[in-house]
Amino acid sequence: MRRPAVLGLVLVCGVAAFFSLRASSQQKPKTKRPAAAAGAPEAPVELPRSTRRVVDDDKSATPKARDPQGRALFTARWGGAKEELGRERPPEGNPIGPMSFGVDGRGRVHVLDNVNGRIQVRAADGSQDNNILVDVKNPEDMAVAADGSSAVLDRHRDKAVTLYDDSGKLRGKLTLEGQGIDDVGSITGVFVDGSDVYVEREHGPLVKIGGLDGTPADPRSEIPGRPSRDGKSFLNAGIIQAPLGRVYVSSINRATNEHRFTRELKLDAHVHMLSLLDSDKSGKIYFAAEVEQSPGANAIVLHCLDPLSGEPVGSATLPVNTLPEESFRDLVVLDAGGVIQAMRSDQGVTYARYDCE
Repeated sequence: MRRPAVLGLVLVCGVAAFFSLRASSQQKPKTKRPAAAAGAPEAPVELPRSTRRVVDDDKSATPKARDPQGRALFTARWGGAKEELGRERPPEGNPIGPMSFGVDGRGRVHVLDNVNGRIQVRAADGSQDNNILVDVKNPEDMAVAADGSSAVLDRHRDKAVTLYDDSGKLRGKLTLEGQGIDDVGSITGVFVDGSDVYVEREHGPLVKIGGLDGTPADPRSEIPGRPSRDGKSFLNAGIIQAPLGRVYVSSINRATNEHRFTRELKLDAHVHMLSLLDSDKSGKIYFAAEVEQSPGANAIVLHCLDPLSGEPVGSATLPVNTLPEESFRDLVVLDAGGVIQAMRSDQGVTYARYDCE
């Protein structure tokens, strides 16, 4: 799994590459990530005939990313104290730190501090708000609802999504195995849409497994992409040609299930992975990819897109996590706009905000 939880996306219009594979064998293999996982095909992927014209005719889809202008919200040191985050570096096995995080409707940051067995909640100003103990054997990913309730994913031991309310009270568990999910290891993230809880299958369709109140879905249903926060779209993304920096973002009209656009972005650098695909409450789309700007120098390129046309409306360049701790999500979009990035260092984790300019 790759360090920074995410970007799970569905391939539409016959595109076969998604957010799961590395684009280069030079990168150290990581645990699969979700939420923002990314992938690169072994060979160039040709867009289907129905969408090829949309991206080929678009001369504006080559946005230039700007230098980082991040604003640190707070830093948590490594450790087990109230305001610290846990980290393990076993002699054998992968180093582990905070696996995921999310932001609720009040702007509070919820960090899945899996090593310490809790969710650490910080107020919008970064001050300590709460620590919620979680009874999950192997927590990997987390989705946070607007009201502050949370859904914690454990694919391998509990094989369930455990639900907590805003105060930390256990609401129940939703079993992963069942209709639409034959292999729990294929799940690449957990997502909340309103009061519904979804898990993503192989960076593809999202399967509804139940509600935030703990009621299982019966029958289970699927949606063809990540739901936008304005309730109007399903979003997908993928890599067309990794060495040439060719990627795409696609949108489906949620009301009609019709294809709205497929937009190609030319990043002018080798793409190693996709890092983020989400939207804010206005529907603005946030897309990010990790690229190699020069030999040995990687960066995350963030682009913001118009929700109806996919036209780029802003961009930024973010730093890349270089420490080996695994993570599902390192980038999260705020309801009001902007992105928070979790950046690990030898001292701890800094959560900083970035905006498209």
